[in-house]
Amino acid sequence: MDYSLLWLNRKPAGTLPPWAGRLAGEVRTPQGRAALRELEQALAPHRDTGPALRLREEAGEGEGYRCVREGENLILTGTGRGLLYGTFSLLRRLTLGDEAFPDAERPAYPIRMLDHWDNADGSIERGYAGNSFFFREGKPVCGPRTRDYARLLASVGLNGCCLNNVNVRGESLHLLTGKYNRELREIGETLGEYGVSLWLSVSFAAPLEQGGLPTADPRDPAVRRWWQETCGRLFAAVPDLAGFLVKADSEGRAGPHTYGRSQAEGANLLADAVKPHGGSILWRCFVYNCTQDWRDGKTDRARAQYDTFAPLDGQFAENVYLQVKNGPVDFQIREPVSPLLVRLEKTKCMAEFQLAQEYTGQQRHVCCLAPVLKEVLDFRGPAGKVKDRISAVCAVSNTGGDFNWTGHDLAAANLYAFGRLAWDPDLRAEEAVREWTRLTFGDDPRVTGTVTDILLRSREVYERYTVPLGIGWMCVPGTHYGPSPEGYEYDRWGTYHKATCREIGVERGPAGTGYTAQYGPELGRMYGEIGTCPEELLLFFHRLPYAYRMKDGRTLLQRIYDDHFSGCADAEAMAEAWNTLEGLVPEDAFLRVRERFAEQVRSAREWRDVINSWLYRLTLIPDERGRTIYL
Repeated sequence: MDYSLLWLNRKPAGTLPPWAGRLAGEVRTPQGRAALRELEQALAPHRDTGPALRLREEAGEGEGYRCVREGENLILTGTGRGLLYGTFSLLRRLTLGDEAFPDAERPAYPIRMLDHWDNADGSIERGYAGNSFFFREGKPVCGPRTRDYARLLASVGLNGCCLNNVNVRGESLHLLTGKYNRELREIGETLGEYGVSLWLSVSFAAPLEQGGLPTADPRDPAVRRWWQETCGRLFAAVPDLAGFLVKADSEGRAGPHTYGRSQAEGANLLADAVKPHGGSILWRCFVYNCTQDWRDGKTDRARAQYDTFAPLDGQFAENVYLQVKNGPVDFQIREPVSPLLVRLEKTKCMAEFQLAQEYTGQQRHVCCLAPVLKEVLDFRGPAGKVKDRISAVCAVSNTGGDFNWTGHDLAAANLYAFGRLAWDPDLRAEEAVREWTRLTFGDDPRVTGTVTDILLRSREVYERYTVPLGIGWMCVPGTHYGPSPEGYEYDRWGTYHKATCREIGVERGPAGTGYTAQYGPELGRMYGEIGTCPEELLLFFHRLPYAYRMKDGRTLLQRIYDDHFSGCADAEAMAEAWNTLEGLVPEDAFLRVRERFAEQVRSAREWRDVINSWLYRLTLIPDERGRTIYL
């Protein structure tokens, strides 16, 4: 095997309950058989008599399960998918030494999935863990790694996987045409054994690109007919297909706006085409003006998604999910929660996260995103918390063809935590991280304590040595790795900080772009007033002088200086803490992570020195503590 099985490497050990020694099951579905197979592999039955673990498969579509005791026997009941999730939950608890199985459990959302940005040539857009394992030499491929990936997803409760890049190009355009139906069917069946549904990204312009039509206008009868006929053939050939993911009118992609139509008209066109086959449409809300003139002081990229979609609330078909990024801009280390996630009332909403660390160290830096996931899910808007208002969750996958799947061994914690929180958004981030640590490295308290501490500190550490206080960006254009404080300042992407020698930030309150009003009266006032705005988001919402006094009495500039120095020092401390685990964790993993930490420390020092020097040269205000800032 040329890859790890991550947290599935560790099996239950020690003294097991008597029912764990004998298995019995009446299963009919592929998922039920997979559940029984997982139990047989993990528990290795060692006796023929006595109490048993029994699987009873029920008919239906649900994904929940029940776990009850009948005498000394343990009975696990559910549909095929329910048995599968119950099995992995049981094995996880046994491995962690927890026999307090819940009487019943079911997922919070019907769709819990990963979006792959894989291209047909095997490359991955914003991928940091090797090449694609879904595509090779221009076409989809299926193999043992496909099945084990499905096992990994199912083990944390994920039930969907979008195969290809939302920026559909090249040979990926032919996934709709029937050219690769055999390969797609094989992938779908393999994923389906573990309850993972197959999704495809499609181009809104496909009627022109593949269909030979002169238009993709959603009101054109020929366009509607083309989509209906294409979907009829594709869904018949690939029975495990669940639907389409669409990026339209975004960053050069064609969409309904091209023809003067609304986003609802575009989404509903495809929703009507997939509805007879039980399919759904995931319609990305990442729509904004990416040709903005930096001289334009009125356009605010943060406003774009709400301004576009909020007026359309209630106009989308029942099988459309609006896929909304967790923040209003683009997966920065610190953003406010997107107002769409808490203000839409009549439309199904899917929260989108990014496990691929595009702006958070690209899996060369350890940056645990479990706290980000939890903050968003627990955020309370005018009508309740995000986790209670959304209908589905997804994340841009951080996986690739590397041995350890995620490039950085510790980045696998993000994949694990997302799955666990997608199933149970009430789970604490700390609990998910500690589970992953124990399942991955064992129960040595020195290892568990050190790794868990590194992970839970890492998000704030990364934030401090890069772009604190919500200012965002300041990264190298294109690659998005490393510091470049004015890299995007005069570009078209609308991600500006507008720093001068006296002040920095974009005013988004009532006196500025008015973005804060999108949150409604109460939150709008909180964010819009400097005194009540959370300090970690201060420069996202407000333009302030460097002499502004923070709550602890420091000036704004001194706080930025201090954050960069302390963040860098803490990155060095995390690396030193990891080094204490030599001999306590597998040597290959230890060496890989040590190498990644060396790069993280180098990069943290570069961020510290570049940003601090840039600000000093801009303001001529020195660090009050006299630390080295380079001229």
